[in-house]
Amino acid sequence: MKYVIKSMTGYGRGENEQDGKSFTVEIRSVNHRFCEVVIRLPKYYVALEDRIRKLIQEQVSRGRLDVFVTVDDRAGGNKSIRVDKGLAMAYYSALEELRETLGIAEKPGIVDIARLPDVIVMEEIQDDLDRLWPVLSLALAKALNGLIGMRATEGMRLKEDLFNRVERLTEFTGAIAQRAPLVVTEYRDKLESRLKELAADVEIDENRLAAELAVFADRSSIAEELVRLRSHFHEMKNTLEMDEAVGRKLDFLVQELNREYNTIGSKSNDLEISSLVIKAKSEVEKIREQVQNIE
Repeated sequence: MKYVIKSMTGYGRGENEQDGKSFTVEIRSVNHRFCEVVIRLPKYYVALEDRIRKLIQEQVSRGRLDVFVTVDDRAGGNKSIRVDKGLAMAYYSALEELRETLGIAEKPGIVDIARLPDVIVMEEIQDDLDRLWPVLSLALAKALNGLIGMRATEGMRLKEDLFNRVERLTEFTGAIAQRAPLVVTEYRDKLESRLKELAADVEIDENRLAAELAVFADRSSIAEELVRLRSHFHEMKNTLEMDEAVGRKLDFLVQELNREYNTIGSKSNDLEISSLVIKAKSEVEKIREQVQNIE
């Protein structure tokens, strides 16, 4: 089955019942760098925690997942009553001694003794966990299906949004590429104009001017950055179509995009290019926020 890009936020709930014992599993997931599974379940079922975690990690690769397991024993078959006869006899002997000492005629009754601490204790009978695991695992599977379905629905929305934002970045970058060659030309015109103003009667040394322009052009060249940006756009689109979890790779590509735009901004001596870089970096930041939520 083809992988569908998923968000890391979601919720799923599942129930299953057998022989009067009902299991309810709820899973909530949020963003996380890795796959962290936190399980809360009744103490008598703690031995099943590793099985629950393994089943979840087989289907989820990233996110913090809080798993809540509740058990409702409608049959009441896992409880028993225990009477501590030795303790009851000790209480009775002590009460008899106290009665004689105080000269009280009435002897302690059975109800009085039964009310004393730990004489009658209700105990939980440990369930056969191997027998109950199939019941619990089915409830867990239902919860996981709901969670993954919600994450996939949100993931498709994120994917569409990211494609649209990459298209906007492509437009901004295209505008920067069109503007870049004009920067050197305009710099030459400004330099010639200033030289004429400062020394109207002095002939301009074309060789010196050409050398100055060459240094400026080399220092302000953004050709390599533009090539890398287009490569990153292509890679990001391909990554969004991959048949695997892509969150970490997208996060890396976002860092690279930000680095290239920062370099262009530092090299730019042009107001229009600087304005385009600011718009592009704003889009990159929005992409980064979205990518943080992708599995």
